[in-house]
Amino acid sequence: MKRREPNSTGTVTRTVLIVDDEEDILELIELTLLRMGLEVERAMRVEEAIEKLKHGHFDLCLTDMRLPDGEGLRIVEHVSQHVHDLPVAVITAHGNTENAVAALKAGAFDYLAKPVSLEQLRSLVKSALSLPAVVQQKPGGGEQGLIGNSPMMQHVRDMIEKLARSEAPVHVTGESGSGKELAARLIHQQSARRDKPFVPVNCGAIPENLMESEFFGYRKGAFTGADADRDGFFQAAHGGTLFLDEVADLPLPMQVKLLRAIQEKKVRKVGYTQEEAVDVRIISATHQNLGECVEAGKFRHDLYYRLNVIELRMPALRDRREDVPLFANAILDRLIRSVSGPRPEIESSAMKALQQYDYPGNVRELENILERALALCSGGRITEDDLQITPPEIASRGAGGEPAPTGSNGKWPLQDYLDRVEKEAILEALEKTRFNRTAAAKLLGITFRSIRYRMERLGIE
Repeated sequence: MKRREPNSTGTVTRTVLIVDDEEDILELIELTLLRMGLEVERAMRVEEAIEKLKHGHFDLCLTDMRLPDGEGLRIVEHVSQHVHDLPVAVITAHGNTENAVAALKAGAFDYLAKPVSLEQLRSLVKSALSLPAVVQQKPGGGEQGLIGNSPMMQHVRDMIEKLARSEAPVHVTGESGSGKELAARLIHQQSARRDKPFVPVNCGAIPENLMESEFFGYRKGAFTGADADRDGFFQAAHGGTLFLDEVADLPLPMQVKLLRAIQEKKVRKVGYTQEEAVDVRIISATHQNLGECVEAGKFRHDLYYRLNVIELRMPALRDRREDVPLFANAILDRLIRSVSGPRPEIESSAMKALQQYDYPGNVRELENILERALALCSGGRITEDDLQITPPEIASRGAGGEPAPTGSNGKWPLQDYLDRVEKEAILEALEKTRFNRTAAAKLLGITFRSIRYRMERLGIE
């Protein structure tokens, strides 16, 4: 591979390879890049581009999807396999989202639609050239809160590193408490957008009548109470990442508006007639199965297609029990900083019980268990009794190995009794509010996240 030499000012000039068979487009892109202080090399065929990539050094590759001797997708695949740190972007025909999605899935950094917008071109080039260098992650060390040595967690780390070097929409799946928002933040922090805002939005917590104004902003006087112009989530995340948590909770009318904003990269504030351009990367998440939501008619197929370009699955804690000791000690280290006194040790029997527990609430539930144990423990040690949990394989058995008695009044085991009382209270609140979870949470005096977690734990659909 050709080594780049510093220029007269002592800096290394960055070089972009552009691949297109239309002379006018090549000239337009080349002129724009030269004005940005970049060097440019051209190719007009797939094979010519691959030869240049084999023998030259480039900082970015821009390729059309349709070339005389094949698809530009071949160039994307070559880069993904042989030049891992080179961002490659594709140029697609207007409205051809299938090609764009295929390229993103193959490893493309981003895409542009014809006719090429010079503003979007410059923005894409700046983002691609500002990508951080690939750094080899230390296995299992809990980098920025991502804890675990298990093969599942190493796969998650590898995926996050790969996704951070792309602008492709990512859909993070997993149970509540499995770390979906943490994964989204890490993708953002390792990406070219790391110096711009990360804006998390809980789609299930916004009243339907306020969604459009919350997402896109509004103009003063647009409706009662709009006493000043205000930006929405898209404007707040401009240049950065918009994280749509519980995206499956979006009502269908809002899904239409969101799809248009993603496709056009423009939004219109409530009360305005003009649209404004926004540059955001969308990362979405939900604990629900979006594919099943599409089949049930609750989620639009075209929006699903745009959001679920690449899926990142966060494993449940019970699927990586070997990571529980790491999590437990890290959580205990953090909790002890907020209280006075020495850090207690977790007895081996207590750690074994933690590893055997199924954690319906995942890491969030482990944190709650340890916080309670920290308050109950004495003698500088956390015992199995301090945890107040029952491993699943002995939950239905007494101390002597016989089935545990339920009692004549149905109040034993205590946890089963408390679960029944809690479930009845939640169902009653949901019935009174016509199954509006936000309103039911308010009636119960708990947060929306809390009622959502409790409903999942108790199996309330």
